[in-house]
Amino acid sequence: MLHVHQFPCLSDNYGFLLHDPTSGETAAIDTPDGGEYLAQAASRGWRITQIWNTHWHPDHTGGNAAIVEATGAKVVAPAEVLRVSPIDVAAAHGDRVTLGGVVADIIDVSGHTNGHIAYHLASEGVAFVGDSVFALGCGRMFEGEARQFWASLQRIKALPPETRLYCAHEYTAANARFALHADPGNDALVAYAQDIAELRDKGEPTVPTTLARELATNPFLRADDPATMERWGSADPWQAFAALRQAKDAF
Repeated sequence: MLHVHQFPCLSDNYGFLLHDPTSGETAAIDTPDGGEYLAQAASRGWRITQIWNTHWHPDHTGGNAAIVEATGAKVVAPAEVLRVSPIDVAAAHGDRVTLGGVVADIIDVSGHTNGHIAYHLASEGVAFVGDSVFALGCGRMFEGEARQFWASLQRIKALPPETRLYCAHEYTAANARFALHADPGNDALVAYAQDIAELRDKGEPTVPTTLARELATNPFLRADDPATMERWGSADPWQAFAALRQAKDAF
């Protein structure tokens, strides 16, 4: 079984190190801060051998150069990362990468950026989803379009419901406030928001979340719910998603 080490990074990012004790390989999932990743790996006696980027934004690729210089790690990333950092393997939807003997399937989750990918490790029951989906939220559409982003969310929704989703930011308290506005009367959401408030009061992370919980509470994943579509005046789920995303941006 792989070990996931999660730690805060920059102002609101999470860093993730994925370690295979059998092979000794360690993957850095995105690289907000190269120095912090190297320090976290060293504190556990791990050496970073791979970098798996989800998209090109600097708070996900900014540490690539420092880590590669220190360790010689191989960079696996969508081709869009080339605009800011060299890569060794261009990864796209349907591809697979491995850490030791464990396979990660690459999923197109574009919308936040046009090349955004996620890494799904079915044998481990985890997915690293970057900024595509958050606990009770989803990423802004900096490059993509609503229909495209909604299609990406369908690919995430199709994963096994017990999948643990490792999101890249601690945005959950703010997301919960909007979710309660967007989906009033959702008892599961009310309970989840209370859990989130308690965790944040204790300074504890709300990540990872589970897909099952997000399917029951995340308004963006629930844009195809008939009540949601009616509430947001949309005849098509992607249009309801677009209305939700626009409302969240203005909230």
